[in-house]
Amino acid sequence: MQGKLRSVINILDLSVGELEHLMDLADRIEKQPEEYRDRCRYKKLATLFFEPSTRTRLSFEAAMLELGGQVLGFAGASSSSAAKGESVADTIAVVSNYADIITMRHPKEGAPVVAAQNSTVPFINAGDGGHFHPTQTLADILTVRRTCGRLEGLTLGLCGDLKFGRTVHSLIDAMLRYPRNRYILISPEELRLPEYEIEKLRSSGAEFEETTSLEDAIPKLDILYMTRVQKERFFNEEDYLRLKDIYVLTPEKLRNSKESLAILHPLPRVNEISVAVDRDPRAKYFYQTLCGKQMRMALILFLLGLDE
Repeated sequence: MQGKLRSVINILDLSVGELEHLMDLADRIEKQPEEYRDRCRYKKLATLFFEPSTRTRLSFEAAMLELGGQVLGFAGASSSSAAKGESVADTIAVVSNYADIITMRHPKEGAPVVAAQNSTVPFINAGDGGHFHPTQTLADILTVRRTCGRLEGLTLGLCGDLKFGRTVHSLIDAMLRYPRNRYILISPEELRLPEYEIEKLRSSGAEFEETTSLEDAIPKLDILYMTRVQKERFFNEEDYLRLKDIYVLTPEKLRNSKESLAILHPLPRVNEISVAVDRDPRAKYFYQTLCGKQMRMALILFLLGLDE
């Protein structure tokens, strides 16, 4: 049982031991779902989504429902009192009286910190701007562990929008905690990984390289993590239109890749992975969404002290 109120804003809020515990719990949930279907009976999850979402919101809601709990919340700031000018702090203080656990997505970086400070129940960050997305990272690392059998000694290719991609930043933060991983950063200059993330790679002693060529990187990779160029993060539509289709993964580009390669994507996909790749057994991005639901189930149980 958890002895104190916990919030998860950043993947680093969870220790390596806790990550392993959550992945092991997700594996048990997959094998014995009937043992967990009433664990959250009479518990309520509030999903506060100030920004559009399909997978994350529905994944959280499916997770709570499959645990026997209930869900309340909203999808879109326009359908909440934020449209009237209510602060995040006030919203969270109120919703804490209605739910046993809260998850929130917000377009402003740092909003989850304010939320957690004003919550009297466990709080989970479901994504804040271009900052953090810890539960997507939980989905990612479980997918990697299940498909590769390990989380260390891997070569990861991170491709596309590495500047604004909160999923990329959180994944790097998580994988740096496992030894001997190598990183190939594939992006145009305008979307390269921010310097603060580069500094994390340097200070950890991790081997990494930056390149603009997806084709040159593919043969070296154990994991290819494709990302969408995010229109909503651009201030200039001309820049978005120029960069949006810069990387498109096709079956032809996979000809020289490893048979054991795992292709991941946080979704939604636009054009960056051809639908023809979906038939390739190395495409794991839809399976990744199942892993995400199971890891969110595990995290809800953990934060509510119902994981034993």
